[in-house]
Amino acid sequence: MRITVDQQDIFVATGGVPFDSSKPTVVFLHGAGMDHRGWALQARWFAFHGFSVFAPDYPGHSLSKGEPLTSVKELGNWLIRALDAVGATSVHLVGHSQGFLVALEAAEGLKDRLKSITAMATAASIPVNPALIETAQKSAGTAAGMMLQWGFGQATQMGLSPVPGMQPIAIGYQIMSNNPLAIDLAACSQYETGAAQAAKITCPAHVILATEDKMTPMKGGLALAETLGVTADCIEGAGHMLPIEAPAECLASLRKFIQAI
Repeated sequence: MRITVDQQDIFVATGGVPFDSSKPTVVFLHGAGMDHRGWALQARWFAFHGFSVFAPDYPGHSLSKGEPLTSVKELGNWLIRALDAVGATSVHLVGHSQGFLVALEAAEGLKDRLKSITAMATAASIPVNPALIETAQKSAGTAAGMMLQWGFGQATQMGLSPVPGMQPIAIGYQIMSNNPLAIDLAACSQYETGAAQAAKITCPAHVILATEDKMTPMKGGLALAETLGVTADCIEGAGHMLPIEAPAECLASLRKFIQAI
């Protein structure tokens, strides 16, 4: 669906079912340079099982218009306005990598509307090598290629795919090379209040990590889980790009957590 936020045309995937604000809303927030397509399996399942789905492309990304926002705080505030625009009153936030930082920034402002928060392949802070940001400024495609080489586990690098006939590395490259990757990476690198925001979380929380994540290693994710007071669910053999590398495993973990609330 298309909505208007800050007088800009924004695309939001709904999992193939019209958005219904009377249902609990599962919000899927993509990582740096990505878009709604990273959540295809998870979005579709929740949309057909009693939830509304809200999976936006951030401003200036893929099918959304406007200029990209340059800080995590701006994105968090933007998300609140976007959810206000559709009347979402019961919200489950799910964020991959940068998307979880956005969820952290939005959590406090959502107040009682926030029913749960899930972190996926992330940490409370995501330092980014300045050389990678510089590369992305010169060529998003070159930086995307580097990130995707690091971002998948060994099985995917060898050509295995969870969806026959589709290669997640190629899908990721097509999306990331055409989005403002440098701006997203800089926003992650500059974000310093994640640990403090995580310590404020009082709603049910969930952490899903990957054992072969080279971009946000498990050490940071496990520290986040400790701050949130939960035990992380660790997916074996997967890397940083969990939503498209291990979509079924991610969905199973999300279903078990969110449906129990």
